[in-house]
Amino acid sequence: MSKQILVIDDEEAVRKAFLLALEDSGYEITTVDAGRKGIEAVKNGHFDLIFLDLRMPGFNGVQTLRGIREVNRDVPVYIVTAFHKDFMVELKSASEEGIQFELAEKPVASDQIVGIAKGVFGEIVES
Repeated sequence: MSKQILVIDDEEAVRKAFLLALEDSGYEITTVDAGRKGIEAVKNGHFDLIFLDLRMPGFNGVQTLRGIREVNRDVPVYIVTAFHKDFMVELKSASEEGIQFELAEKPVASDQIVGIAKGVFGEIVES
């Protein structure tokens, strides 16, 4: 069974970039355009890795992360954002509460996306 990756980002261009980066990887990619939809996807499916945007309308990335952790405490979550400084207090609070996540700064190149996925899955990253 192939690895399942969820991409949660309100920007269609970003979701497409993840799809293009990972299309030849053999992973199954699901994308959603809002935090609440991402939480629902986690409730209704199994994911091995989640890429999560931070700045989204409605439910932001930190709120989404908290919702994901209520459903699944173990799935690796990479917050991919250009705005982590705007959310530093919320991210620090989540981290202090034991909510685990990683940060990756946008823009993220295709090889970085693939490298993160392969690293999480313990696969060899070709240079």
